[in-house]
Amino acid sequence: MTVRILVVDDEPDIADLFRQQFRREAKAGIYALHFAHSAVEALDRIASETQPELMVILSDINMPGMDGLTLLARTRVQWPEIPVVMVTAYGDEERRRRAEEIGAAEFITKPVDFALLKAHLRELQPASR
Repeated sequence: MTVRILVVDDEPDIADLFRQQFRREAKAGIYALHFAHSAVEALDRIASETQPELMVILSDINMPGMDGLTLLARTRVQWPEIPVVMVTAYGDEERRRRAEEIGAAEFITKPVDFALLKAHLRELQPASR
């Protein structure tokens, strides 16, 4: 089963970085990468284009407009079965605490350790739950 990953980040280079780091897994059909440049776009994509039961969201926290913590809160209400991993350059304890309280599956700081991220994703896959 292919797991869909929705990467939510307002930085344009993130998509290329994730495509490069997940190239083998995408080619093997393990993961299908999708991208949203804002939290609002992510909510629209979840509602219309993807199958939530097969999804993991990787979201930046600091984005213009709706931030990642608000996206996390809305996702927990509308699609509680979707794991959300917060990815941020700001790993302070207050953000980590708020993300955990809201229900983040993981909290990862940038620069992303992709080996660690992939290990977390394997733990979150629907087949392993």
